[in-house]
Amino acid sequence: MPVESSRIPRVPSSAPAAARGLRADARNNRNRILDAARETFAALGLDVPMSEIARRSGVGAATLYRRFPTKEALVTEVFADQLSACVSVVDEALADPDPWHGFCSVIEKVCAMHAVDRGFTAAFLSAFPDAVAFEEERVRAERGFAVLTRRAKDAGRLRSDFAQADLTLVLMANGGIATGSTEAALAASRRLVAYLLQAFRADHADPAEPLPPAPPLGLHHVHRPPTA
Repeated sequence: MPVESSRIPRVPSSAPAAARGLRADARNNRNRILDAARETFAALGLDVPMSEIARRSGVGAATLYRRFPTKEALVTEVFADQLSACVSVVDEALADPDPWHGFCSVIEKVCAMHAVDRGFTAAFLSAFPDAVAFEEERVRAERGFAVLTRRAKDAGRLRSDFAQADLTLVLMANGGIATGSTEAALAASRRLVAYLLQAFRADHADPAEPLPPAPPLGLHHVHRPPTA
């Protein structure tokens, strides 16, 4: 459903308040769990078992499940800040007077975030019905992007057959980048996004922007497994 307002009310997270109410030792355990989960999800994605998170954080499984009873609870807590940053990117683009520039900036910035964090890609594309605040923020980002899409089409800059599902395709393609280094992942993401944005343009009569430099990748990178 189109959303006419360029600003959609943000749902505040209660997580920081909950953390402040913990004892010092419990708060330290919680932070260790979150740090270990953040690093592991970024490198390996969301399929890492909870037992591995407990091992890497140095806490027992009982402590982990006491703080985070389900993986969904852990995932949504880990990626709350990244999701808020993603929503902020959409808000900034909605305030841009150039609809095409705003549309492009969202895809470029979000894909850059996703290229260096495999877990966030999966979390953003997943549904978490029990995590109300997380879901509200994700839906807010989707609706804001729908507004950007409509504006770019109305301005004659975005091809008319671009669909909201195409954003999912972009993120799926970008999330598959596995290069072994942050620098190469970002370079690969920039070039991929540049190709895609050229394909999305409706005004091909204008000279195209030059592509970013090619990343240092070979065919052997296609099947490179993720590393922690």
